[in-house]
Amino acid sequence: MSRPESEWQATGVTIALGDGPFTNVYHNALTRRSWRAVLSVRAEQKLKTRRALMDAALRQLSADRGFGSLSLREVAREAGIAPTSFYRHFTELDELGLALVDEAGVALRQLMRQARKRIEREGGAINTSVETFMEYLTDNANLFRLLLRERTGVSRVFRTAVQAEIDHFVTELAEDLEKMAEFRKRPLTDSHLVAESMVQLVFNLGAEALDAPPRQKEKLKEKLKTQLRMVLVGAETMAANQGRSQTGDS
Repeated sequence: MSRPESEWQATGVTIALGDGPFTNVYHNALTRRSWRAVLSVRAEQKLKTRRALMDAALRQLSADRGFGSLSLREVAREAGIAPTSFYRHFTELDELGLALVDEAGVALRQLMRQARKRIEREGGAINTSVETFMEYLTDNANLFRLLLRERTGVSRVFRTAVQAEIDHFVTELAEDLEKMAEFRKRPLTDSHLVAESMVQLVFNLGAEALDAPPRQKEKLKEKLKTQLRMVLVGAETMAANQGRSQTGDS
């Protein structure tokens, strides 16, 4: 004896369901899956549009133009969406800018991880770190430009956000310096202060290198390596002198 069937349309596919006691269970399960699929597609599209807005803002930045000069309308137009649609993704342009600052911080931390791996393979901590940073600068020029500009910009919210990312970077670098000093058996006077000094040098030289021609970039790269070595050797020498002084006092 044949069983009657009911049909249910889900995401364009006709599914035959029997009229047994579990029909409603199957129907509800399929309904939930269908809605999850729809929501997943919508969420993915929303992320793509959000990414397009962030990329559009980054493309507008240059040596002559900072984030503060951007308008919501031109960012939306560059991203290919209506200005009113912007508010589905960010409450205001500054929120988009803060998302970019956060992304720049993530990129810096990824830079640290890449440098660690390369140092393990190739050695030469300073050489490898500077080479990695210059590659980062080439691939993320406008992200770094944003950090530089907003670090001393007029917006306190931006300055605070940028400084928080730099502080994270300094802390990670200080931890790496401590480990390196322990491995080399060459203590440093103050690893956090050394890290702060190094980051300051990196930002200053990075600012010069951003729009420099290739030959000038190479000179700046070698200059940065020398300056970082001077800071490191100086900190090691100070620690050694302090150690000898304490030994003499005892």
